[in-house]
Amino acid sequence: MIDRLEEKALIQKAIEAKERSYSPYSKFPVGAALLTEEGRVFVGTNVENSSYGLSMCAERSAIVSAVSNGYRKFRSIAIVSDRKEPTSPCGACRQFMVEFGNFEVILVGEENIKRTTTFELLPMHFEMEK
Repeated sequence: MIDRLEEKALIQKAIEAKERSYSPYSKFPVGAALLTEEGRVFVGTNVENSSYGLSMCAERSAIVSAVSNGYRKFRSIAIVSDRKEPTSPCGACRQFMVEFGNFEVILVGEENIKRTTTFELLPMHFEMEK
């Protein structure tokens, strides 16, 4: 778990990412900020497409950015939307996150914050034999 100062900074980065969302169809902007084990932060936002299946969620966008830059070990991800209650990641994002291990997930709503982990969000997740 990260300390409250790190958490506040991570949430702020996720809020900034949310403001760059491309969500003309759902009108549901989401931002994510991912903290690596090395202390780097990668942000992502949802990017929608008129062919809905091609849309990318904020969580996956942040992870793809980190992996594209050579990072694969994560400490925490903050996920922010405009809802009063925290928004839970979709199933695809849950599976995408657990691919990289069990790390902290901070779900941020306007009225409260829920802290959990990738394994708590997706118990009995699928993985290839190692």
